[in-house]
Amino acid sequence: MVRIPSVTPAQAGPRSGTPGEARMAQWVTQQLQSLGAQVHHQQVLPGRQNVFGLFTGQSQKWLGVDIHMDTVGVEQMQGDPFDGRIENDRVYGRGSVDTKATLAVCLELLRNRAGKPLPHNLLIAATCDEEDAARGAPAMAHWLKDRNLTLDELAVAEPTLCAPIHGHKGVMRQKYRLHGVAAHSSRPELGKNTITAAAKLALAFDAENQRLAQLSPTPLGRGTVAVTTIHGGVGINVIPDSTEFTIDRRVVPGESASDLADQYLQLARHASPLPVDAENYLLIDAFYRPPQDDFIRRIADWSGQAPATVPYCTNAWAYTPATARQCLIIGPGSIDQAHGAVEWVEITQLQKLADLYARWWGLSS
Repeated sequence: MVRIPSVTPAQAGPRSGTPGEARMAQWVTQQLQSLGAQVHHQQVLPGRQNVFGLFTGQSQKWLGVDIHMDTVGVEQMQGDPFDGRIENDRVYGRGSVDTKATLAVCLELLRNRAGKPLPHNLLIAATCDEEDAARGAPAMAHWLKDRNLTLDELAVAEPTLCAPIHGHKGVMRQKYRLHGVAAHSSRPELGKNTITAAAKLALAFDAENQRLAQLSPTPLGRGTVAVTTIHGGVGINVIPDSTEFTIDRRVVPGESASDLADQYLQLARHASPLPVDAENYLLIDAFYRPPQDDFIRRIADWSGQAPATVPYCTNAWAYTPATARQCLIIGPGSIDQAHGAVEWVEITQLQKLADLYARWWGLSS
């Protein structure tokens, strides 16, 4: 799988090969069909789809695994990013740890089980677009709802060193555009300076971040907001008539990313002396499940690692109890090896996840 490029189109470059997950989706489809799965496809974006493999078990219980097929870009990587070499008891290459490793483990477990019925019903979901706008997971949630299928237990694949993760903050990202009037810089009173207006707006968001810091913490801490980019002006002697800047708002339990987007647009319009509009880049709610959940406790006991939370976002945010009664995040390898110039996963971590999944799926005691 590492040798099949699947770079998310937003990060594609000269070294990426064909962008997107189309080749991966085709390969995964062939693998699932060869293992006897009932395969379904869900078009999410042009040329990008989710692939679902359904396996019928001997009980009424439904287990599921969400594994995203796309990877981040490879332009910063050393050597061949897709060589998939095995060296020093590691598998190298983009996607090796984030997250093709989990898909490899799942397929191998099923291959070893070929010809024998599974104890429980199983959904293997290979999803798209996790690394860019996170549109594959909510599409899968809609797919489950449309079929009145609620998973009893769902594992979302990310590198966690095989520890069960039960929570992470969400994120709301917006771009603001301020509209002014251009003028010669020798007569600034004839123009309406959008950079000056943007500065006032940036200070308003800084004050909002200070307000958030005074709130009572949630199980995932407090929300934060930061101004992250600003672009404006066309020349040193021209009053700027257009300025854009972006914010990154981390979302905690009890908040709605969509509601925050509406609230922050109103904050911006109140703080800005010039007209302002906004574009939503990303709306992801926080993910949190109680660490006392039975599924989380069992995986923690089997892995020997306590439930934890992480700072990064995952597909888990898209699944509510209506689509997955119990949900956690787990996968082999460390997030420290993801997205860098060299990506790898230890083979011992693959074996550990295989042992955990075999117990979870009822294939071993």
